[in-house]
Amino acid sequence: MDAVANGPERTAQRIIDNLSSAVCLFDAELRLCHVNSTAEALFGLSARRLLGLTAQQLLDSNRLAGLLAVALESGNPWIERECSLKGVGEHSVTVDLTAIPLQDPSQPPGVLLELNPVDHQLRIAREESLLAQQRATQEMVRGLAHEIKNPLGGIRGAAQLLEGELDDPSLREYTQVIIHEVDRLQDLLNRLLGPHRLPRMRRINIHRVVERVRTLVQAEAPPGIRLLWDYDPSLPELYADADQLVQVVLNIVRNAVQALPGEGEIVLRTRAHRRYTVGHICHKLVICIDVIDNGPGIPEEMQQKIFYPLVTGRADGTGLGLSIAQSLVNQHGGLIECDSRPGRTKFSILLPVREGIGAEDE
Repeated sequence: MDAVANGPERTAQRIIDNLSSAVCLFDAELRLCHVNSTAEALFGLSARRLLGLTAQQLLDSNRLAGLLAVALESGNPWIERECSLKGVGEHSVTVDLTAIPLQDPSQPPGVLLELNPVDHQLRIAREESLLAQQRATQEMVRGLAHEIKNPLGGIRGAAQLLEGELDDPSLREYTQVIIHEVDRLQDLLNRLLGPHRLPRMRRINIHRVVERVRTLVQAEAPPGIRLLWDYDPSLPELYADADQLVQVVLNIVRNAVQALPGEGEIVLRTRAHRRYTVGHICHKLVICIDVIDNGPGIPEEMQQKIFYPLVTGRADGTGLGLSIAQSLVNQHGGLIECDSRPGRTKFSILLPVREGIGAEDE
């Protein structure tokens, strides 16, 4: 009988967990007693860390917590449109709120709060635009690079032939300059063309990747720069190329070190996003690696261009690190996002978790 009785409850639980809107259930004391996976993604924390928070702690608003208390006492639902929430996360999100008091005499009293992010579609559109721009840029760069490589090969061959005809050793210095510069340009073009191989996929622990990068960068960073970490140990294994992901995280962390004026703080953080859309595809689970620094930030006019090749804010930079990182993450079905303001820059590496795929044979 218990199994039969629990059947509808399990079905209802599955329905709630797969809703596209965030659902939070508060008890009579306005403490959070249940959240669905969309709410976890919205607040950027797991259910284990969210449960038990008060409404005021979750919503970071005495006014909204007071409205929930009124709804619980009066039994009257309410709706609030385009409400800006900061909550326990780090960024504000604009949502439509619906509070529904639960008044079933056979059940404990409570309030059901539904949150529908209104900026969700804007983020999806921005990501789709970024992916389209990345693909168009790659195609343009590949075409241009191939057109340049052919004459460069001719120049190098002619310089080698000329060097063989010169009797004066002092003149060969000039042909060596030509050959050296041609080789340098060819290396730059090869890097512009992006990764030369497809990812070698294996089941990996993402924290081993991040820790490897942290150890490398900490050894080479100035003593005034601290690398901190904030990992979610519950993350599942990821089907990915560990070496390529090391390069991705390393490029971004080194950029963060170079952006800091000899001292500062870089935080490496891992989180899980459930029912999260990357581009136009909604994934059941996405692993997010955040690289956060407290440097001066990226100028607003450059933020839309930083993933383009040869775009750099440093005189000694090539502008290829972020472009290569984006290409590598794209090959994993993911995306790199950037959010920056003075005092806080965050790069988020979003990597979908693909289920039902076995590890590649050794």
